[in-house]
Amino acid sequence: MTRPPRPASSAVPAASSAARPDRKAQPDRKAQPARPTLRGAWLGQWNSAVTSYYVLLGATVLLLVLGLVMVLSSSSIDSLADGKSAYSVFLNQAKFALMGLPFMIVAMHLRPAVYKRIAWPALIFAICLQLLIFTPMARGEKGNTSWVYLGGGITIQPSELAKVALAVWLGVVLARKLPLLHDWKHALVPAVVPGSLAVITLVLAGKDLGTALILIMLVAGALFVAGVPLRVFGVLAAGTGVVVALLASTANRKGRILELFSSADPAGAGYQVKRGLEGLGTGGLTGVGLGAGSEKWSYLPEAHNDFIFSVIGEELGLLGTLLVLGLFALLGVGMVRVIRRHPDPMVKITTGALACWIIGQALINIGVVIGVIPVIGVPLPLISAGGSALVATMLALGILISFARDEPGAREALAARPSVVRKSIAVVGSATWRRRAHTHGPSGNNEHG
Repeated sequence: MTRPPRPASSAVPAASSAARPDRKAQPDRKAQPARPTLRGAWLGQWNSAVTSYYVLLGATVLLLVLGLVMVLSSSSIDSLADGKSAYSVFLNQAKFALMGLPFMIVAMHLRPAVYKRIAWPALIFAICLQLLIFTPMARGEKGNTSWVYLGGGITIQPSELAKVALAVWLGVVLARKLPLLHDWKHALVPAVVPGSLAVITLVLAGKDLGTALILIMLVAGALFVAGVPLRVFGVLAAGTGVVVALLASTANRKGRILELFSSADPAGAGYQVKRGLEGLGTGGLTGVGLGAGSEKWSYLPEAHNDFIFSVIGEELGLLGTLLVLGLFALLGVGMVRVIRRHPDPMVKITTGALACWIIGQALINIGVVIGVIPVIGVPLPLISAGGSALVATMLALGILISFARDEPGAREALAARPSVVRKSIAVVGSATWRRRAHTHGPSGNNEHG
């Protein structure tokens, strides 16, 4: 008796393998995409194409607002003592802030190609404006002839606008000669000689050593980002040191330097620094309160200008000074992001020059207040009182924000995001529609209940 034929053996394993897949072929739960974490979301936002734009814009607005508040607080007492309104210096600063706002907004929306076209005319205009210090229109203060009277009560400082023009011009010139900058002749001509040298010499002719040092830092930042060989920097540094030493040999400047290492005369040249340090020490952690400081009661000279950081330390304390340092650090981070992410060499070089100006000037001002740098009379950008300096700094930051808007993908991302006005209209419209729906009922008519 024969048994019925068995099914093919190959079919059983096949069915078995289909029903029980191999353990290695099973989907691994650990291989599933993980849920987004807070750190991952933050890094994603930080790496966004519009991060540089928002960092620069946000830090600029906060520093500008803080500066207006502190100018009002630090200048009101001296204004009253001079028989003026307590708001006179503040209103003057607010006026220049409103004047600088259109320049900043227009600069924010210009493309790099526009700056390349206007670089040479802007530098020539700045040099011609600086030449006015040799005319009867010139005005001096404390030994410096750095201001020009234009009539109608308007006085400007041409060297502040020269900083912006020189930074853009250096970006254009060095970017065009980028393949040749390994040769010191191409690195120096015409960027350093005659361009930068002409502007710095004119500023020094007005005996404004502080602004000249800022201009030297600006030029050094442009050359460094452009990739100029370090041996060229060595030669320029040596020459700059000799010139600065000769200019600092005057009795006034020599006394300021020696006061850093001496406390023999508390009411001498170092009086201003000592009062500034006392203001910083009085504030403690949280400060004595906004408007409640005592140094501005004619004890601290230039409390609303060069030494406004001391008033911040006294009234807002260590937290206030750290806030200022943090906002300038944010500006620096935004500028470094533009340098690293933008593909245009002109943008990179100009950003490096403007960064060394704004961040370097802030560090010098703070260094003067804390007594590690001699008093050289440079304001704290966006915070100290000063019309020309404020307008020029706002213009420079507008240029930087325009570069951030021009980063790869930034314009498209900004265009895709609804504006604040459209968001506000949408929110108001939605709230109005819900209120009407709640009042009239689902049918829109409650005449018959």
